[in-house]
Amino acid sequence: MAGEDRPVWARALRDAPAEWPVESSRDLHRDDWVVALREDRLRRPGAPASEGAFRRLVLEHPGAVVVLAVDEDDRVLCLWQYRHAARHRFVELPAGLLDAGGESPEEVARRELVEEAELEAESWTHLATTWSSPGVSDERVHTFVARGLRHVDRGDFAPAHEEADMEVAWVHFSELLRAVVEGRVTDAPLAVAVLLAHTRGLVAPRPA
Repeated sequence: MAGEDRPVWARALRDAPAEWPVESSRDLHRDDWVVALREDRLRRPGAPASEGAFRRLVLEHPGAVVVLAVDEDDRVLCLWQYRHAARHRFVELPAGLLDAGGESPEEVARRELVEEAELEAESWTHLATTWSSPGVSDERVHTFVARGLRHVDRGDFAPAHEEADMEVAWVHFSELLRAVVEGRVTDAPLAVAVLLAHTRGLVAPRPA
């Protein structure tokens, strides 16, 4: 067919669901925490039997939300938080896990904004849902822009562990965009949120 002569990106420039046969699966770690690690052995569809099954590790994750909270002066609420796995203190955005059950991503985003930033928002815009690292994890991150902010009490939520050491500050969007582009701020969810908001014209950087 003529269409098959086109490059693959022209035929299907989009992600698509797929599922390869899994011969076996076993847990390597599973407890009452939010993530689990399992080992799958799977086969490539249509592969000869001689090729055999191969091993993949999967980090199961409930998913997460990230909130780009922007005030009337186009300042973004940023957090400075230590992350042990990377041994870095990152500039981040308010974020949280979809671990309560029964909540939509937007409901979780609203709750996390109150708990981490003591803010509520009148306007919510869904920016994107992305896969964090699909080679090893099923985590999806739902990113939102929040506008029309007002201060609220976080209620009985008490920050603990890394959150207890967290610092909070307002950064103008243009400064944050520049820090992302220059590689000074490297948290992927923050970079995705900032670049998408800029590209879609939802937040405009001020003139240099």
